[in-house]
Amino acid sequence: MHRFKVSKFRHMEARLPRREAWINDIRAGTTPSCGNQIKSSCSVIAFNSDRPGVLGIVPLDGQGEDKRHVTHLGCHSDVVTDLDFSPFDDFLLATGSADRTVKLWRLPAPGQALPTVPGLVLGPETLQVEVLQFHPTADGVLASAAGMAVKVWDVARQQPLTELAAHGDLVQSTVWSRDGALLATACKDKQLRVFDPRAQAEASQSTQAHENCRTSRLVWTGTQEHLMSTGANQMREREVKLWDTRHLSSALASLTLDTSPGSLMPLLDPDSGLLILAGKGESQLFCYEVATLQPALSPVNQCILESTLRGAALVPRRALAVLNCEVLRVLQLSDTAIMPISYRVPRKAVEFHEDLFPDTTGCVPASEPQAWWAGSNQQVQRVSLNPACRPHNSFTSPLLPPMELPPVPAQLVEMLVEDTDPSEGFSSPPSSLASPSTPSSLGPSRSSTSGIGTSPSQRSLQSLLGPSSKFRHAQGTVLHRDSHITNLKGLNLTTPGESDGFCANRLRVAVPLLSSGGQVAVLELRKPGRLPDPALPTLQNGAAVTDLAWDPFDPHRLAVAGEDARIRLWRVPPEGLEEVLTTPEATLTGHREKIYSLRFHPLAADVLASSSYDLTICIWDLQAGAERLRLQGHREQIFGLAWSPDGQQLATVCKDGRVRVYDPRSGPEPLQEGPGPEGSRGARIVWVCDGHCLLVSGFDSRSERQLLLYAPEALAGGPLAVLGLDVAPSTLLPSYDPDTGLVLLTGKGDTRVFLYELLPEAPFFLECNSFTSPDPHKGFVLLPKTECDVREVEFARCLRLRQTSLEPVAFRLPRVRKEFFQDDVFPDTAVSWEPVLSAEAWLGGANGQPRLLCLQPPGMTPVSQAPREAPARRAPSSALYLEEKSDQQKKEELLNAMVAKLGNREDPLPQDSFEGVDEDEWD
Repeated sequence: MHRFKVSKFRHMEARLPRREAWINDIRAGTTPSCGNQIKSSCSVIAFNSDRPGVLGIVPLDGQGEDKRHVTHLGCHSDVVTDLDFSPFDDFLLATGSADRTVKLWRLPAPGQALPTVPGLVLGPETLQVEVLQFHPTADGVLASAAGMAVKVWDVARQQPLTELAAHGDLVQSTVWSRDGALLATACKDKQLRVFDPRAQAEASQSTQAHENCRTSRLVWTGTQEHLMSTGANQMREREVKLWDTRHLSSALASLTLDTSPGSLMPLLDPDSGLLILAGKGESQLFCYEVATLQPALSPVNQCILESTLRGAALVPRRALAVLNCEVLRVLQLSDTAIMPISYRVPRKAVEFHEDLFPDTTGCVPASEPQAWWAGSNQQVQRVSLNPACRPHNSFTSPLLPPMELPPVPAQLVEMLVEDTDPSEGFSSPPSSLASPSTPSSLGPSRSSTSGIGTSPSQRSLQSLLGPSSKFRHAQGTVLHRDSHITNLKGLNLTTPGESDGFCANRLRVAVPLLSSGGQVAVLELRKPGRLPDPALPTLQNGAAVTDLAWDPFDPHRLAVAGEDARIRLWRVPPEGLEEVLTTPEATLTGHREKIYSLRFHPLAADVLASSSYDLTICIWDLQAGAERLRLQGHREQIFGLAWSPDGQQLATVCKDGRVRVYDPRSGPEPLQEGPGPEGSRGARIVWVCDGHCLLVSGFDSRSERQLLLYAPEALAGGPLAVLGLDVAPSTLLPSYDPDTGLVLLTGKGDTRVFLYELLPEAPFFLECNSFTSPDPHKGFVLLPKTECDVREVEFARCLRLRQTSLEPVAFRLPRVRKEFFQDDVFPDTAVSWEPVLSAEAWLGGANGQPRLLCLQPPGMTPVSQAPREAPARRAPSSALYLEEKSDQQKKEELLNAMVAKLGNREDPLPQDSFEGVDEDEWD
C-alpha cells in the first residue's frame, strides 16, 4: 500500500452478532481435514456435523424461527473432508469424503425434502478425497485432490479431463486462479506448484513455500498473477506469504504471526483485497488488507470471538447488506452454533457507496467444460451490487436439473423438524441414501396404535413424502459398561469375508483367536466384566477357523469349520468352558477343500449346510455324522447361503454373478437362477418378508455397496428393487428380524449400522435411523428376540465386537405410552430354540411350522386396548389470565398507578418542617 494513501477500510469494525442472530442447536464435527468445515452460497449454508458423513443444511437468510431449522443430509459412509458450492448455482453442492468418492447434490428450495441420492458420483479414488473446488468461469468443471493425485473433472461426463502429476506427498490445498486459467497446489512436501492444466500435466512453476510441513493453504488474489499462502516456518511460527507467479522464486511480502498449533484458514475477498485469517481451535480473527501494486500486508483489525472456532467461511459478495456498508461477512462455526460476523465501514449516509462495492462477478458461467478445455478464456460478466440496478436473474446448472416436487406446507416442515431430536446419543438421522424408488422416510408412521396419534396434517405430509416406517426414529444405544466383556486379547480379525467373524446365542459368544491351532474362546454372556490377564481356556480346533455357528436347538453345541475341509462339533459344558478342550464331539469329513460357511436348519434338529471351495454345498445329518445331500451348479466361489424360513429351500449367491434357489430334497441342481450383484468383491444373502423375498447385499461394477431384493420364484427376471448405499471395502452383513421386518446392515471395520424396513411391494425399502459408533467394529450379530427388554420397547439387541471388548447394543423405539405393551412392535415370535422336526423326518420330506410365543409381560395391557387419551392443550387459554376491561376501567387503573408512583400530594413538604427565623431578625 502506498504510504501516503489512506485506506478506506481503516475504520472498519467487526460486529459480533446478538444471540438472536445465531443459528443454534447444531453439533459441529471436529474431524481433522484440509477443508474449512463450512461453506456458504448466496442462499444456503452447509457444514460438517458431528455424525460421520452427515452435513447440516440451513438457509442463509432465514427469517425468525425458520432460520433455526437445520436439516441433515446423509452424504457419505465416512466423514466429509471438504465441500464446495457452485459459484453460479446456489443449490449445487459438491462433497468429498474419506470414503474416496466425490458426490454432487441438488439441494431443494426451502420447504422441500432433501435429496435421497446424489445426482452424480465421481470416483472412487485410491485414497480419501482431501480438497474440492469448482472452476470460477466454466460450469461443470471441478478440481479434486486425493492423496498425491489432483484431477480436473468434466462433471457432466463423470470423467477426468486431466490428472496433474509431480506431487511428492499429500496435497493439502488446490485453488483456481480468478480467470480459471491456472491451478495452484500446496503439498505436504512444502512445495507450491502452479499448473496450466490445459497445456500440460506437469507443473509449469514450483518453489518451496514454507519450511515446515504443517498444513498449508492457498488463495488467489483479485489478479491472476498473485496468490497468498499460509503455513509455518522452521521455528513452527505461522506465516503468510504473497507470491507473484511471474517471479515465483521468492515471496513478494511475508508476515509472521505466532506459534499457535491451529492451522490458518485464509479467507480472501478479491474485490476489496481484505484477508481474514482464522485459526482452527482459536478464538480470534485477524483482518489484513492485501495490496499487490506495492506489495504489502497491512493489518486492519482483530476480532475476539465468544467461542472456539471450528471452521469459517465467507458469504458471497452478492449476499451482503450493501446499504449497511457491510463489506465482509464471516460465518464462524463453533461446537453448538453458527455466528455471522459482519465487517462494516461506518458511513454517515445510508446509501450505496460505489467506492466500497465495485462490480463483482455474476452468476452466469462464461463457458461450458468442453469449450474451456478447448482453450476458451471468456470471463464471467461482472454485475453491479447496487440494489437499484442489481439484476434479479439466477442460474440453474443443467448438470443436475431441479426435481419437480410439490411444496411442503410450512407447518408440516415445522412438525418434521420438531419430530427429530438431534440430541440422541449414537443415533443418526435417516441418511438420505435411499434408492430413487424409495420415498423419503422422514414422514410420520402409518400406524396409529403406537400411543402416538396421527394427525390430519401428518397424514397430509405422508401423502406428499410417501410412506415411512414406524421404526424411522429407532435409537441404537450401547448399554452400560457393567454389561460389557473387556480385556479381550489376541482376537483373530482376519477371518474370511464369508464369515461373520464371531457367533453368539443367548448364553455364550464364540470368538476365534489369532494363534496356532485354530483356537476358539467361549465367553459367558451372564458373566460380564474384565477378563483375567492369564490365557483363557479355549477349544483347540487343530486348523485355522473359517466359520463357526451355534446349534439353535442345543445352546451347548458349537460347529467350527476349518481350512482342513473338516467340520468339528464341540460340546461346551453347561457351566462354561473351564479348561482347554482338544477333542471334539464329532468330526465331519466330505469336502475336498476348505469350507466357506456354515448354516443350521431353522426347523429341523441336527441338519447343517456347509459350502466349500470345491464349489459344492453339503447337507449333513449330525445325529448320524454323515453327509446326506450335495448341491451342485456353482461355477465360482460361493459367497453366501441361507435357509428359507420354512426350511424347504436354500438360496446362494456366487462370485459368478448369479443367485440360485435350491430344493435340496428334490435334486442337486437349482430350481431358479438369476443375475446377482455385478461386483465380485463379496456378497451375502438372506430370506426376508416371511420368505416371499430374497435380500442380497453386494457391490456394483463401480464397487458401490448395494442391496438387491428378489422374488424367489422369478429370479431370472432380475431384482425387484436395487438400493445403492455407499463405497466401502467390506461386504455388508445383513441381520434380519422377521418380527419387525427390519434388516440391520454393517460391515467389518465399519462405524455405521444401516436399518431398513423391508416390504414385498413398492417402495420395498423404508429407511430408519442408523446407528453410528465412534470407532469401527470387528463384528456385529443379532441376539434372539427373548433377550430384548420389551418394557423399554427394545425391539432388537445386538453384540458389537471391538478390538478389545464385546458390548451389547440395544435398539429401542421412543413411545409416549410405554406403560402399555406395544403389540404393534412385538407380534408373537417364533420359538426358534425348539426343533419342529428331526433330521430323519425332514430328509424324508416332512415339513412343519414353529410354535409361536407371546412376548407380552405379565401385568401389561396391550396399547391397542388402552383407553384413548383426550388431546391436551399445549398452553392454557388466555381467558384464565386476562379479563376483558372497558376503556374507562383501563384509564382509572392508569391514573391510580401514576398517582401511587408520585405519592400523596397532601403530605407536608420537607421544607415545611425546617426551623426558620423571626421577622424582626431580617432587619
